[in-house]
Amino acid sequence: MKTMRSYYFTLLIAFAALVAGAQSSGPSIYGPSSGPVVPVPAVGSIGSPSGSAMLGGYMQDATYKLRAGDVVSFQIREDLVWNPSDSPKNLVVSDSGELDVPYIGRVLVVDKTCPQLADELKSALEKDYYNKATVVLSLNLANRVAGRVYIWGQVRTQGPQDMQLNENLTAGQAILRAGGFADFANKSRVKVVRGSAGSHADKKTFDLDMVQILEKGKTEEDIVLQPGDFIIVPSRLVNF
Repeated sequence: MKTMRSYYFTLLIAFAALVAGAQSSGPSIYGPSSGPVVPVPAVGSIGSPSGSAMLGGYMQDATYKLRAGDVVSFQIREDLVWNPSDSPKNLVVSDSGELDVPYIGRVLVVDKTCPQLADELKSALEKDYYNKATVVLSLNLANRVAGRVYIWGQVRTQGPQDMQLNENLTAGQAILRAGGFADFANKSRVKVVRGSAGSHADKKTFDLDMVQILEKGKTEEDIVLQPGDFIIVPSRLVNF
């Protein structure tokens, strides 16, 4: 009987070790450079064969720079002392490129990596709120939208269009996506206006003949759009 009890006890210990190992094999998330890297499952991540986390098609590593629309997980490890059940908070990068971080408020985060941002938040928290703050920060979801283009004038559907990352969207394709030309469109005088919101000298204008591009198949005369481009489809002077 004693031998059987020892056998079952050994099996129980082995099973507990196996479960603990499975629970600790999740993808790593980022903390400050001076703090530990804590292995916990990242929300919405899919494990890859190499053990890294793939998030919406992006490798979760130290090189990814945050963009508007990204979702990150934020936690201060020291808070678990007072509330062991405290879970990480999901924060969304706003269109202005900011995160609304607990205790600190709005912080500009665009073009920063998770380790860089974690170090900055750690310094800010330890300056005013904590003697020691271990910030755990991870990328939960990467925004696939690279930006928007805007189409105006004689098309079926005017307004903004999302551009996906790595998408080579052309002016002709954007017009087709807008439902095509309206009845009184001047197809041969389409304009694409590109430039910053600064001086007019920074702007470029491209004149496109969509009769040649879309109707006669000369797609080499089309142009690849960039986020922020305006496509203007004017009306014909004489409509009949």
